[in-house]
Amino acid sequence: MVRLVLVGPPGAGKGTQAAVLSEKLGVPHISTGDLFRANIGNQTALGQKAKSYMDAGELVPDEVTNEMVRDRLDDDDAAKGFLLDGYPRNTAQADVLSGMLGEKGMELTAVMQFDVPEEELVKRMLERGRSDDTEDVIRRRLAVYQSETAPLLEYYQGKIIKIDAVGSVEEISSRAMEALRNQA
Repeated sequence: MVRLVLVGPPGAGKGTQAAVLSEKLGVPHISTGDLFRANIGNQTALGQKAKSYMDAGELVPDEVTNEMVRDRLDDDDAAKGFLLDGYPRNTAQADVLSGMLGEKGMELTAVMQFDVPEEELVKRMLERGRSDDTEDVIRRRLAVYQSETAPLLEYYQGKIIKIDAVGSVEEISSRAMEALRNQA
């Protein structure tokens, strides 16, 4: 049973790797972006709450995100393990996740950190060709990621598996699977 949190800066390929690893491990890939879209699309009470914040240009509060994750982890397919992508984003959410898992008598297997040098991230994101991906904007997003994630990496010290996330999708997923096998 594998319960993983995936962390990495924008452009590190977390989403791509999550899809590959989810299939290889036979556990669901749970992305906060997908949770938001599903709850908003299905007009759940949580989705409507999240949408009201988003429509106002505000961040969705942790309490709403936490409840969406709690609901998703209660689904049958997550009982045999999961990959969390985009959650937790901060130590307060990490505390809540720890509590959720503790209630089920579980804990995280590991936190997989996808490591990519900043210059490579900037290059990757510029190559995507999005109009909002200017070099200044990208570097600002990377700085925000660093400031928000550094405390999370400290929080999970001892559970972190660092993966070199430069190379082909296959090379990176192979490194990730090998690291999981070595950790077990």
